[in-house]
Amino acid sequence: MGIEFESIVDHPIDEVFAWHTRPGAMRRLVPPFQPMTVIAETDSLADGQAVLGLPGGLRWVAQHEPAEFDPPHRFVDTLASDGPASWPARVIGTWRHTHEYAEAGAGTRVYDRVDAIVPAAALRPMFVYRHTQLAEDLAAHRAAGMAPMVIAVTGASGLVGDALTAFLSTGGHRIIRLVRGTATGPDERQWDPDNPAPDLLTGVDAVIHLAGASIAGRFTDAHRAAIRDSRIGPTRALAEVAARAVDGPSIFVSASAIGYYGYACGDSLLTEDAARGDGFLADVVADWEAATEPAASAGLRVVTVRTGVVQSARGGTLRLLRPLFGTGLGGRLGSGTQWLSWIGIDDLLDVYHRALYDDRLRGPVNAVAPEPVRNTDYTAALGTVMHRPTLLPVPSFGPKLLLGAQGAQELAEADQRVVPAKLAGLGHTFRRPVIDAALAHELGHG
Repeated sequence: MGIEFESIVDHPIDEVFAWHTRPGAMRRLVPPFQPMTVIAETDSLADGQAVLGLPGGLRWVAQHEPAEFDPPHRFVDTLASDGPASWPARVIGTWRHTHEYAEAGAGTRVYDRVDAIVPAAALRPMFVYRHTQLAEDLAAHRAAGMAPMVIAVTGASGLVGDALTAFLSTGGHRIIRLVRGTATGPDERQWDPDNPAPDLLTGVDAVIHLAGASIAGRFTDAHRAAIRDSRIGPTRALAEVAARAVDGPSIFVSASAIGYYGYACGDSLLTEDAARGDGFLADVVADWEAATEPAASAGLRVVTVRTGVVQSARGGTLRLLRPLFGTGLGGRLGSGTQWLSWIGIDDLLDVYHRALYDDRLRGPVNAVAPEPVRNTDYTAALGTVMHRPTLLPVPSFGPKLLLGAQGAQELAEADQRVVPAKLAGLGHTFRRPVIDAALAHELGHG
């Protein structure tokens, strides 16, 4: 029982081992299709302890074994107990995970062995995912060729922020989380979105601004106000602080959205030069992007990342659709002819990464995959990946019940055929440019 799994990555052994020692490594390796979340990463592969959250408040505790630590060749963790919440996981008996690394020409042989009663078939998707993430993240950092930076991030606990901070910290960058509550350590600073402290960004090389209320929900007056007020004022205040900071950032990257183009765009190909569209979200995005102007006027390089529909099993629409499609109740939305401009979560991280290291990138950037799909094609792809039929169309009144008429019109039924023209012009490579591969990777069917 258990599994042995290996691959060759095209990177020196010291780089591969160092990647595993940095904050964020476990968050990059835990598959989104498994019911686990990282509660605490180990502070040492030699003798530290990592804690994963399981459903029902249970815990999986991984204890690293000092006698097995042999950098850069080996470390071992075993299943341990630390309080009642961790006891139920012990029903699987022994779990011993050996991580080994050996030189393989100019690259590294990465070898995992798990000794447990769990069958290999159940573990294989996890290791396919882990080895893919490792190889692709290492390749992305090598291609960037960045010197270590100090990067301040708002919204670091959100879906994108959590993944992005893990990706950047495993690349050797120091992340400063801007938090609304009390800062708990040297890598956090308290941030008042309405009145940020003048020295908030001292010693920071770049800012990535992700904070903002979720747009999901019924488009009531209160919800619309929360969407708008959490974006425009705080973005302008942060841009003003960045503009005036002593020893402050030279790069200001802000989240944005393809809602800028409106919600009923038909078959028109929408590049970054396309005109602003109609609707509440288009108005919000236009003002949101305009709020970065103080940073641009002060000479900072400003990038606004117009993000499409993010594909991640950990959140967003895919997390909502997965159980529905899993029971065979998934289907096209409305007519199904509307265009969906999407992007896989890891490709979105690469866009933010490029915004940091590529001086040619300025202004709005469409963060979408190069191949938008119609809703019927997305539905078919998700059904195929999950091996489920997609015969039941979702009637138009369904989204209206959940989102209200305006929310259904501007979110669920939005028709936007957006293309990443700026990225294409720079020769940007996407990890997964087609929807089938993106869904398979996120759902463990790769």
